[in-house]
Amino acid sequence: MMKDIKIAVIGLGYVGLPLARLFATKYAVVGFDVKKERVEELRRGEDSTLEVLPEVLKGVLRQSVPGKTERGLYFTCDVADMKECNYYVITVPTPVDKHNRPDLTPLMKASETVGQVIGRGDIVIYESTVYPGATEEECIPVIARTSGLVFNRDFFAGYSPERINPGDKEHTVEKIKKVTSGSTPEVGRQVDELYRSVIVAGTHLAPSIKVAEAAKVIENSQRDINIAFVNELAKIFNLMGIDTAEVLKAASTKWNFLSFSPGLVGGHCIGVDPYYLAQKAQEYGYHPEIILAGRRMNDGMGEYVAKQALKCMIRKGLCIKESKVLILGITFKENCPDVRNTKVVDIVRALQEFDLQVDIYDPWASAEEVKKAYGLDIYTTLPDGTYEAVILAVAHQEFGKLNLRQLCKPSGIIYDVKNVACEQVEGKL
Repeated sequence: MMKDIKIAVIGLGYVGLPLARLFATKYAVVGFDVKKERVEELRRGEDSTLEVLPEVLKGVLRQSVPGKTERGLYFTCDVADMKECNYYVITVPTPVDKHNRPDLTPLMKASETVGQVIGRGDIVIYESTVYPGATEEECIPVIARTSGLVFNRDFFAGYSPERINPGDKEHTVEKIKKVTSGSTPEVGRQVDELYRSVIVAGTHLAPSIKVAEAAKVIENSQRDINIAFVNELAKIFNLMGIDTAEVLKAASTKWNFLSFSPGLVGGHCIGVDPYYLAQKAQEYGYHPEIILAGRRMNDGMGEYVAKQALKCMIRKGLCIKESKVLILGITFKENCPDVRNTKVVDIVRALQEFDLQVDIYDPWASAEEVKKAYGLDIYTTLPDGTYEAVILAVAHQEFGKLNLRQLCKPSGIIYDVKNVACEQVEGKL
C-alpha cells in the first residue's frame, strides 16, 4: 500500500499546511487552495499563519508537480495538478453562520473539486470537523455525483479529524495521536497505515467514520462545557469578592480535579463545534441542554467583560462617554495570528455602544484581515497616548513586557481578562 502514493491536500490553512508539509517528508504531495495569494506566498516558502517555519517549508518545497515515486510538496490553485493523486485529504474550514447553524459550503465546494479529479480506487479523507454522518450523508454524494463513480466500489472514503492547536509549537501535528477511520474495514486499515507512517505519536483506528466524527466533535464540546463552568464560577466569585484564580489553584491540589481557566472562547473549534453536534441532536428530536447552555455562557463573556470594565471605571469616578479604551489583543488566542471567531470583538462592540473610543493593539494580527472580517482598524505597533482604561484581552508574550500603568491616565483602570498582569489591576476574571 505504501508504494506509489501521491497525496492531494485541499485547503492550506492552519490544518492543511502542517499536514501537507509532514506528508511531503515521505510522499509526493500537491497542496491545493482556491486563494491565489495564499498559494503564491507558500511557493515563496512563506507562511502567514506562522504554523510552519520558512526553513522547514523550504525543505520540502518543489517547483513542479512531483511524481508518485518522489518526495516533496508542490502548491497550486489548478485543479488539474491533482489529477494523478490517489489520496485526497480535505482540510477546509467548517464554520457556522450568523444564526450558529453549521455552514457546510466550503466542504461541499471541496467535495466538488475532488469529484472532478478522483479516479477509480482512490480514497478521499476528510479532516474537517463535522457532525456524525456528514461525511457519508452530505459529502460523499457530492463526489459521486460530480465524478460519476460509485462509492465503495469505484472510490472510497476515510475520516481522520484534525487535531491542530494553532500557535502551539510543542504539540505539533506529528506529536498528537491521530484518530483514523474508513468506509470499509480494509480502507480503514489503509488510511490508518498512511497516517501511522508519519504520525510519531501513533494512531487509533475507529470502527466507523461516524464514530471518528463523533469523537472529534465531543472533544471540543467537552472543553467548551468545562470552560463555561469556570466562567460561571468566575461570575459568582466576582460577586462574592473571591479571587477565582486562587480558588482554582486550591482546588487543583486534588488529583482528579480538572483545571480550566475562565476566559473568552473563540477560534475555529471550541466556539463552533458544539453547534454541529447540537444541530444533529435536534434533528433526532433531542434538545441538548448542557451543550447549548455552555455555548450561551461562553458566547456572553465578551459583553460581561465589557460591563465589568465599565463598572470599574464608574467606581473610580471616570466619565464613560467618549473615554478612551485600549484593548490589548484581537486574536482568539495568545501568540498566534488567528482572528477567526475571536470573542474580543464582542468586548469592542459592547464598549462602542456606550460611545467609548476603542483602540486595539495586536502585534500578531493582520490589520487587513481584521478590517475585512470585522470592519475594525487595529494598531500593530503600540499607539501613543494614555487611556482611561486598558483591557488585557489576549496573553501575547509581548504584553508581559509592557508597563500597563504607563498606558493609563493617573485615574485609569486595568482590567485583566487573562489573569497575567503583574501590576495592580482594578478588575479581572
